[in-house]
Amino acid sequence: MALLLAIETTTKNCSVALFDNSSLLALKEQNSEAFSHAEQLTLFIEEVVKKSNITLKQLDGIILSKGPGSYTGLRIGTSTAKGLCYALDIPLVSVSTLQAMAFGISKKEDYKLYCPMIDARRTEVFASIYDKDNNEVREIRADIVDQHTYADFLKDKILFFGDGAQKCKLIINNSNAHFLDGVFPCAKDMGVLGFEKFSSKDFEDVAYFEPYYLKDFVAGEKKKS
Repeated sequence: MALLLAIETTTKNCSVALFDNSSLLALKEQNSEAFSHAEQLTLFIEEVVKKSNITLKQLDGIILSKGPGSYTGLRIGTSTAKGLCYALDIPLVSVSTLQAMAFGISKKEDYKLYCPMIDARRTEVFASIYDKDNNEVREIRADIVDQHTYADFLKDKILFFGDGAQKCKLIINNSNAHFLDGVFPCAKDMGVLGFEKFSSKDFEDVAYFEPYYLKDFVAGEKKKS
């Protein structure tokens, strides 16, 4: 038995889940426009551990959603995960945020292709495409969405979902394009992927691990004269 704690902070939906191997034991999540991850994450971890009648010292590993997503959210999740790994001397495994989203939805919705999307502001989305077996069909990119962006994949029925999919509804006009609202990354979808990595000892180097930002973060960039 491996007790694995999953942390998901890449979007406004902050969530924590506890798994026994890949079986879900407890989940706590909150979807908030206030983006209060820094205040909520530690409390969520304490709650799922208490609900499962274990202590932090019994954890065998941490599963972290590595992005892409919000820069601030990724930093909060990463620093918390690293802190736990150091304090408890346990390994860290990371899973792609978009792959975990596709994995979760593919168990509920039957389509040929799945395109999870995370809002990247303006007309951009972070997106990738997976098949029914969760194989990556197209790599993760920061897409500027227009009517041609996904043209090569509209020969088959494809499901667009995630908070970035709203941007595509009025742009992609094709009978094979389907949309699902109200889907956000969630820690409950990380168990199977995380346990596979844990079992194969595909661990991250905690000291040097960095999340997948995809785009460079620029704070207060000065205008060129």
